[in-house]
Amino acid sequence: MIEYLLKSGLLLLLFYAGYKFWLTNEKIFRFNRAYLLLSLVFSILIPLQIISFQSAASNKIESFSLDELVIQKSNENLKTVIDYLNLTNVIFGIYFLVVSILIIRFILNLYAFYRKIQVNETQFINGEKIILIEESTLPYSFWNTIFINRTAFKSNKIPSELIVHEKAHLQQKHTLDILFIEILQIVFWFNPIFVLYKKAIKLNHEFLADKAVNIRYNSVSDYQNLLLEIASDKTSINLASTINYLITKKRFLMMTKKESKIKSSLKAFAAVVFSGFLLFVFSNKSAAQENNEKLKDDSQAIAVDPIETQPEFPGGIEAFYKFIGENFKMPSEAAKNNVSGKLYLQFVVEKEGSLSEIKVLKDLGYGLGSEAIRVLKFSPKWTPGSIKEKPVRVLYSLPITIKAEK
Repeated sequence: MIEYLLKSGLLLLLFYAGYKFWLTNEKIFRFNRAYLLLSLVFSILIPLQIISFQSAASNKIESFSLDELVIQKSNENLKTVIDYLNLTNVIFGIYFLVVSILIIRFILNLYAFYRKIQVNETQFINGEKIILIEESTLPYSFWNTIFINRTAFKSNKIPSELIVHEKAHLQQKHTLDILFIEILQIVFWFNPIFVLYKKAIKLNHEFLADKAVNIRYNSVSDYQNLLLEIASDKTSINLASTINYLITKKRFLMMTKKESKIKSSLKAFAAVVFSGFLLFVFSNKSAAQENNEKLKDDSQAIAVDPIETQPEFPGGIEAFYKFIGENFKMPSEAAKNNVSGKLYLQFVVEKEGSLSEIKVLKDLGYGLGSEAIRVLKFSPKWTPGSIKEKPVRVLYSLPITIKAEK
């Protein structure tokens, strides 16, 4: 999980850096929209390695890393301190608590739009659904509906440019983009990169809607003056597309920026090449990890597809940690010298569930590595891992932290 989050976060950061470096100042708004959305999708899916460029003929074993196990010498006896698992429970508890709060907020926002549609007057103008609301706000749009202040609408105080602007949001389905990034922010609320993506996507929406208005009325200066008049209105509607989102110097500059098709095409091409490179790098499974190469029996190794069902210790992983803790005997020399540090072991869960190829990759000495191997050799058989319902060998690495008596 941690590896996935790191890879996904790095991909997001690199894709966003590519956008800022090559595309953010170019008037290729539709391409930019596609780039931002697809880079989000790829950053989430590619680290899962659903698609991999690894050769199907390679004979390598699937590898997993177990959570850290902490063993501590107490005054009374040895005890297993599963600090990591306890911390993991706390982390997951916090994560799901925040996700639950964000989901509730998201649903309430959606319900607020539903209620406005149900309780307010509806009109259809040039095929567009208009909801007349009492709140004092600029026009804004969501899904297939434009929301306009009733009093301003009845008194004809709504400039037609604003209606065209919101109509562009609806026609180009910008709400789908917003909902997509909102859902991602709920799931990955701890990742600040999604905030940057959301700002970039919403600003690009404004570029697209501004372009639609200027094509329709062919008067950039008049439209800019109109935006300046309403720029002081700070009303912001969550999830909605609004005319006053980021009325900045950059939007004004984009309206008058001279477009170089050759330059824009080259930058777009560079972005595509860069994206392709990232996708290849992050989709390419390493031919073999250093530890895997040390396995003696490569003839039985499996590489075909990612593991569908991981091996399982009887009673689950916590039972496995408990088994080690109850059976690990601290060597007298290690206890005498108050040895502390981390052991790294690896073992293979065979097709029939037994453990083999048990090795100490990093030892602390004083018999600690030998004791860890002894305990693993007494392990009950696991339920083997499988690919396409066929049992396969699976390599595991296990870090064990030894804490001296306090």
